[in-house]
Parts: sequence; C-alpha cells; structure tokens
Amino acid sequence: MCVGVPMQIISVDGDQAVAEVDGVKREASLMLLNDEVAVGDFVIVHAGFAISKLDEEDARETLALMREVFTPESMG
Repeated sequence: MCVGVPMQIISVDGDQAVAEVDGVKREASLMLLNDEVAVGDFVIVHAGFAISKLDEEDARETLALMREVFTPESMG
C-alpha cells in the first residue's frame, strides 16, 4: 500500500524541500506543486514528491487519523 503523508516544510532550496513529521525528515521535490510553499507550510509527501499543499488543521487531523489506524493495536 502506498500512502501520502502530511509533513511540514522545514527548509526550501529551489525546487527541493526538507519536510518533517514526528521527528522524521525527508527530502521532497516541489516540482509537482502549482502552489508556492514556504517553511511552516504543510504538504502531502508521496514517493519523494510533495503532491499537494494543505492547511495545518487538515494536516493535523489527517495525521491523527493515520496514527489511530496505523498503531500496533489496530494492525491485529
């Protein structure tokens, strides 16, 4: 299963960014986004690409749901 993960941008250098969630940092290409992004913005990262920008409330809600679904207890 492939999942895009909401992550917060912590640095931007041209069309590359570093994004973070729960202390995990990943590089992400910004080439697929039409929207400008800046440090502090939230994006969905999938396969090394930021594929969508989203607001903080949606990002935090999605992360909470993902944590609930992907906890060891829910995995059986």
